[in-house]
Amino acid sequence: MWVALEGSVPSILSKSGAEKTWGLEVADGVSGGSAEMEEGGIKNEGVPRFADASESNQGLGGESWEYVVQDDFIWGRVFIVILYLFQIGNLECVGSKKKKREGYNMESSKWHVEERSCIESGSPEIEDVPETGPLSIIVLGASGDLAKKKTFPALFNLYRQGFLPSDQVQIYGYARTKISDDELRDRLRSYLVHDNGASPEQLDDLSKFLQLIKYVSGSYDSEDGFCLLDKDISEHESKKKSAEDSSRRLFYLALPPSVYPSAYNIVLICCICFLFLAGGWTRIVVEKPFGRDLESAEQLSAQIAELFDEPQIYRIDHYLGKELVQNMLVLRFANRFFLPCWNRDNIDNVQIVFRENFGTEGRGGYFDQYGIIRDIIQNHLLQVFCLVAMEKPISLKPEHIRDEKVKVLESVLPINDDDVVLGQYEGYRDDPTVPDHSNTPTFATVILRIHNERWEGVPFIIKAGKALNSRKADIRVQFKDVPGDIYKCSKKGRNELVIRLQPSEAIYMKLTVKKPGLEMSTEQSELDLSYRQRYQGVTIPEAYERLILDTIRGDQQHFVRRDELKASWEIFTPLLHRIENGELKPIPYKPGSRGPTEADELLKEAGYDQTHGYTWNPPSS
Repeated sequence: MWVALEGSVPSILSKSGAEKTWGLEVADGVSGGSAEMEEGGIKNEGVPRFADASESNQGLGGESWEYVVQDDFIWGRVFIVILYLFQIGNLECVGSKKKKREGYNMESSKWHVEERSCIESGSPEIEDVPETGPLSIIVLGASGDLAKKKTFPALFNLYRQGFLPSDQVQIYGYARTKISDDELRDRLRSYLVHDNGASPEQLDDLSKFLQLIKYVSGSYDSEDGFCLLDKDISEHESKKKSAEDSSRRLFYLALPPSVYPSAYNIVLICCICFLFLAGGWTRIVVEKPFGRDLESAEQLSAQIAELFDEPQIYRIDHYLGKELVQNMLVLRFANRFFLPCWNRDNIDNVQIVFRENFGTEGRGGYFDQYGIIRDIIQNHLLQVFCLVAMEKPISLKPEHIRDEKVKVLESVLPINDDDVVLGQYEGYRDDPTVPDHSNTPTFATVILRIHNERWEGVPFIIKAGKALNSRKADIRVQFKDVPGDIYKCSKKGRNELVIRLQPSEAIYMKLTVKKPGLEMSTEQSELDLSYRQRYQGVTIPEAYERLILDTIRGDQQHFVRRDELKASWEIFTPLLHRIENGELKPIPYKPGSRGPTEADELLKEAGYDQTHGYTWNPPSS
């Protein structure tokens, strides 16, 4: 990025002489405070101002330079936004790009723009940003279910663990609903603790946490509410900011995608933190769905990219915050015995499965707009697929990991209709919010095939469904049969590495062992790492806790990058369009079943060998 910095306050364009400094400077407390130039003697309320530090008021090349003072708040805002867009656009004003820090060249009388951090083509590096100073967390859509059930509970747990110190943090809820601070706190209380089973310590923490929450009501397409929000944030920042601290603003968009464009724009105009030159930042957390297909996703990405840099954008997929998903790369690359066998020579097939034992539960109208592929497979399960199939990154830097995820996505072959089974549970259309002739699948099995050296010929079976016979999510890596099998192990079942993501988190290996006794007979058993038993007394964090903390720390490893999002939609958009055009029809299946029998037949054709007579039971303690 190309910026310049003079003195102790940010300066977008600067001119440095031997002793005097000219600059276009952003006032400290730009959104409502006031600042006075030490030498120029100009006072202006919260907007940028020109100031000439020389006594003769001689500006560039000796010409007269008049002071410009803008009293209109909105025009001041617009002017700041122009400067901000100039800064994020990696543009050069006059002269050539240089990494060396310079100001105005008195001999050549030319302006230049200074490079703050050079981002070459490829992956940007994370900047070291301070983790102290005022932190404002703004939850847009604060009255909605996602905010109440996930976002605020995650923030409360982070607060209890000391990650959100009360002397730095202020939390703001923003929504259209007209309620007071206390009314929002009362609505949230039951989602944060259960009063009957809460300890006095929890209740005390709850009381203190709720006092950190303020509420602002307003629309998402008008500046009035956001300007009021910005005023409150600025007051918080001015109260808690010390000389060396930087202001940090985190916007969590718990909103439907239709609201995103207007919310992006208003946040930029009214609520952006302009202290990026002093280490401050503004970050945007965006919830799925990220579009409906490739075209709509690219449109959303283009809209936000016009306003924010990619390092500011955190596209959240909560599956990437799950403990066993985060353990995937450790399991693969930190254990010697997995390295030589994790390939097509040893692995026959891979399953990534998501099952729910309930239907749409009154959300049929919403679900019908998306279906099981958009809701679960294209995002959650495809992210797991990336971690299972990607190559080893050259380091643990977020961009190196995300680079490898993009590579494997781009290696996926187009989906063949013969590799797809769709289903819709009986009774789905009885929901009055679901169209009578809905073609939306509530179940899907899709086989992905990767065209690269490691995985050529290995089917990745992605399966998800609602109203099935169990509730679980797991990864199953099934190995090939033992060559020269003298014990006839294949009759008992293949070796299989199972990673249980939820519930009852566990990693276990199905293998053949000698059955105890005098006879030489074999059976299937397991090597079992059940987290509940191994890590007794350890609380596994919720996915949203981990991901919000990553956002505050500026770690984008577990978030979806734009090119990654594009590659994922390129895989599924053709299939989704064929479904919408009626070329593929879902097969009815009974609630509480395994799904369509055709799905089991497809698994068998793909090479999956189901183990009969063996059931894994999680340890009771």
